[in-house]
Amino acid sequence: MALDPDQTSVDSITLFVALLCSCIVIGHLLEKNRWFNESITALAIGLCSGIIILLTTEGKRSHILVFNEELFFIYLLPPIIFNAGFQVKKKQFFRNFAMIILFGAVGTLISFVIVSIGTMQLFKKLDIGFLDIGDYLAIGAIFSATDSVCTLQVLNQDETPLLYSIVFGEGVVNDATSIVLFNAIQKFDLSHITSRIFIEFIGNFLYFFITSTLLGVGVGLISAYIIKKLYIGRHSTDREVALMILMAYLSYMMAELFNLSSILTVFFCGIVMSHYTWHNVTESSRITTKHAFATLSFISEIFIFLYVGMDALDIEKWKIVSKSPGTSAGVSSILLGLVLVGRAASVFPLSFISNLFKRLQYGGQGSCEVLCLWHLLIISLLDRGIHNCVEIP
Repeated sequence: MALDPDQTSVDSITLFVALLCSCIVIGHLLEKNRWFNESITALAIGLCSGIIILLTTEGKRSHILVFNEELFFIYLLPPIIFNAGFQVKKKQFFRNFAMIILFGAVGTLISFVIVSIGTMQLFKKLDIGFLDIGDYLAIGAIFSATDSVCTLQVLNQDETPLLYSIVFGEGVVNDATSIVLFNAIQKFDLSHITSRIFIEFIGNFLYFFITSTLLGVGVGLISAYIIKKLYIGRHSTDREVALMILMAYLSYMMAELFNLSSILTVFFCGIVMSHYTWHNVTESSRITTKHAFATLSFISEIFIFLYVGMDALDIEKWKIVSKSPGTSAGVSSILLGLVLVGRAASVFPLSFISNLFKRLQYGGQGSCEVLCLWHLLIISLLDRGIHNCVEIP
C-alpha cells in the first residue's frame, strides 16, 4: 500500500509549478509586446498570488509565502551562476577582466566601507537596539552586493559587447566579493580591531577568493580529463550530460563544504567546462548541455522572482514592521541612501581611473558607454534594493 503523501508539500509544489507555467506564458506575451520583461512579470504574479493565498486561506497557508534560504542557495542559485560562466563570451570577459575586477572587487570594497561607516554613524540615532562593529560590517557586506539580472535582460551581447561583459562580470565578482567579505567577518572577533586582525582579515579575504577560484578551475579540468580519457571510442550522450551536470553541482557543494565562495567556484567551473569539457563531448551532447543548462537557469530565475514576489507578503515580516513603522522606514531610507552613495562613490571614480589607462572605443561606444554603465548599475542597484527589502526583515 502506498504511503499517503504530505498534502501540504503536494499543494505547494502544484501551486508553484502552475505559477511557473503562467509566468512563462504571460511573461512571453508581455515581453513580446515590450510592456514588461519576464522578471517583472514573475514578481507581479508572485505578489498577486500571495494576496490571493492570504485572502482565501485567512493566513492558514502563509508558510508558503516564506522565502526558504536553503532552497535558494542549494537548488536555485547554482544553475544560474554556472550557466552564466558556461555561456559567457570568454574573449570579451577576459579582455575586460582588469576592468571587471576593478568594478567588481574594488568597487564593492568602496561601497562596503561607505555603507558600514554610514550605518555605524546613523543607526545610533534610531532605536534599533545594540549592534556591535561586526554587525555593522555584516550589513555593509550584504548591502554592497548588487543584482544585475534585470539589467542584463535589457542588454544584447552582440550589440553592446563591452557594456554587457562589464555589467555581467561586475555582477558575478561583486556577489562573490560580498560573500567572501561576509564569511571573513564572521570568522573574526572585530570588537577590538588591531593591525594584526586587519592583516589577517585581508589575508583571509584573499585566501577565500583565490581558493574558491582554484577549486572551480580544478573541478572543471577534472571533468574534462575524465570525459576525454574514460569515454574514448564509446561516447554516450546520457553519461556525458549527466557527468557535466553532476560535476558542476559538485564544485558548488564542495565550496559550501569547505566554507568557500560557492558562487565564484561554480562560475569559474562553468568557464573551464565550456572551454575544455564541452569540446571533448559528442556533437549531440554539446547541443543538449547548452540547452539543458540554459533551461535550468531560466526556470531558476523565474522561480526566484516569483518566490520573492510572494515573500513580500510574509506575515511575520509585516508584524515586525508594524511594531515600529517609523523606525523601519528610517532604516530603509538610510540603507537606500547609503547604497546609492556607495555605488556613486565607486562607479564614477573607477570609471575615471579606467579611462586613464584604457580608452573605451568598442564599436563607437566610447565614453558614453560609461555613462550608460552608471545608469544601468543604478537600475541594478534598485533591483537589488527590492530584493533586500523583501528578504531582510
